[in-house]
Amino acid sequence: MRRRKSYATIKDVANAAGVSISTVSRVLNNKDDVSPETSAKIHTVINELNYTSSLAARSMRSQRTNVIGVIMPDVVTSYCIEVLRGINQAITQSDYDLIIYTTGDIWRSGTADQERRYVALLNGSITDGMIVVTPVATHFSTNAPVVVVDPNNGSPNYPAVIATNQAGASTAMAYLTGLGHRRIGFITGRLELASASHRLQGYKEGLVAVGIPLDETLIQIGDYEAPRAIECARALLSLEDPPTAIFASNDISAMGVYQAAREAGRRIPQDLAVVGFDNVRDAVFLNPPLTTVDQFISEMGSIATNMVIKLVKGEALETDLYKISTQLVVRGSCLPLARGDNDVATVPPRKSLYVPPA
Repeated sequence: MRRRKSYATIKDVANAAGVSISTVSRVLNNKDDVSPETSAKIHTVINELNYTSSLAARSMRSQRTNVIGVIMPDVVTSYCIEVLRGINQAITQSDYDLIIYTTGDIWRSGTADQERRYVALLNGSITDGMIVVTPVATHFSTNAPVVVVDPNNGSPNYPAVIATNQAGASTAMAYLTGLGHRRIGFITGRLELASASHRLQGYKEGLVAVGIPLDETLIQIGDYEAPRAIECARALLSLEDPPTAIFASNDISAMGVYQAAREAGRRIPQDLAVVGFDNVRDAVFLNPPLTTVDQFISEMGSIATNMVIKLVKGEALETDLYKISTQLVVRGSCLPLARGDNDVATVPPRKSLYVPPA
């Protein structure tokens, strides 16, 4: 029979050190009324017994766990990885630890009820505050501070960090139309998400700005994932009058466009211009490197972390809605559209440099 592993308790530490449980507790909570010799002895015993104080017990003793919780759809997609990168950067510069809670499958399991349940589980007893990434839910039952990243409603009920999605998409469209493109395909994200809806509006806004009529056949409904984007791009490239450019709602979808273009024998950028959104790290390694809209995803994670830590400490926020300005990053996936043998639309090359948001 397999024996159950036993764990050292605070009582075991006290007995081994020859002190009371309350003395061990005071050392664990960094109280300064225990002699250095006794404190050193207790720490030695803690290391020898491999004792770890539970988060729940720590919370009951001090009303703080010094842990920030993150609730996110997954930990494998490029977007979530970049958000985590920023969160981790901010956490390493703080005195807080991090715990991540995820369904691991946003496409089947990411529901408002689950998000609310996860917030309730982490609320106060395990974490001091929480960051919820791309939440579907708009309300949570919690006494602990909550900050949301890229919320799914235009007027979030909690402090939030968002990107200027519509403006970013409009800028991408201005770039493509400035290159002379008039037949521009668009692959949406999941339209139940605010980011996808805003990027679609930016696409339409870009058409209106230069007087191009909206052609619904040029809009394909995607889901922010490459397999669906491949299907969407195939449909666009199979049109009787196919687009000369495709704007994908995120970089992962743009990668799907690359695949479909190869299948169709379309060269990027000579035969087809492609623009993405997000500026994930893999975008620069595509062939050719992808022109995209940077929304500074890791920065969003860092800012959200600093916001929730401020709230935990009882400090006031400068703003409850932090907007990060998007910026176009011009690489090699677009060329001016040739209008004739000697008639080529020309646009001065532009470079995108990071400017910290005001």
